[in-house]
Amino acid sequence: MMVGREVILKVEKNIAKPGDEILRVENLKVRDTRGLETVRGINFHVRAGEILGIAGVQGNGQTELVEALTGLRSMVGGKMWFSGKDMTGRPPRPITETGMAHIPEDRQRHGLVLPYPVADNMILNTYYKRPYGVWGWMMPEAIDRNARKLIDDFDVRTPSPYVPVKKLSGGNQQKVIVARELSRGIKLLIANQPTRGLDVGSIEYIHKEIVAMRDRGIGVLLVSAELDEIMALSDRIAVMYRGQIVTTVDAAKVTREQLGLWMAGAHPEE
Repeated sequence: MMVGREVILKVEKNIAKPGDEILRVENLKVRDTRGLETVRGINFHVRAGEILGIAGVQGNGQTELVEALTGLRSMVGGKMWFSGKDMTGRPPRPITETGMAHIPEDRQRHGLVLPYPVADNMILNTYYKRPYGVWGWMMPEAIDRNARKLIDDFDVRTPSPYVPVKKLSGGNQQKVIVARELSRGIKLLIANQPTRGLDVGSIEYIHKEIVAMRDRGIGVLLVSAELDEIMALSDRIAVMYRGQIVTTVDAAKVTREQLGLWMAGAHPEE
């Protein structure tokens, strides 16, 4: 009744067909804004065509982990390889240009420039490239064509591409980010709390897009505090507790109760 149509709450997906390793992290250490080490020497990998879910109670280092992987926060130790290249300590632009997409935890603080129109928000990571930017000049016709295509393709509900993005609902703001990030040629999607605060219709849409990315051979690192979301979308699940990965398991062979215990600090062997 809320969204005016039938909503499929169960995520439908085929069995994953993982390919080559796309992201490898070894002994990663990250400090928070207080200088405390919140990511304490973790190791994991993501392969093309699979979804690795990071499960954990919010505040166990997930935010700092994602910020380090996307170049938004400095690493204090460890290494990261993305698409076969050592990207340790690199800033966001080289990482983005190598083929990483990022749906941030806070869409309004880190995903959008709220006073900017929808059209400009859809090119925030490509504005300096042709056809949107030529010799430092913005190309309005190319920007307009891109915005109208993405609005149509991703079902963004907006009266115009030139409405300030702050005027849109939370779900449509998230769709603007998803449209911008997934319309590029990417190899890895990092999605941090991708459906937080959204209505059921928008949640269903975002879930379908994430699974579609996986089925196209793109690696997905999904970070969510919603246990149902992690279990529904993930092919493998890594449980994070106090800045460390407690265990990594096949999503089809684990129960909610087991995950809940590990998220609370229980050891897998117990």
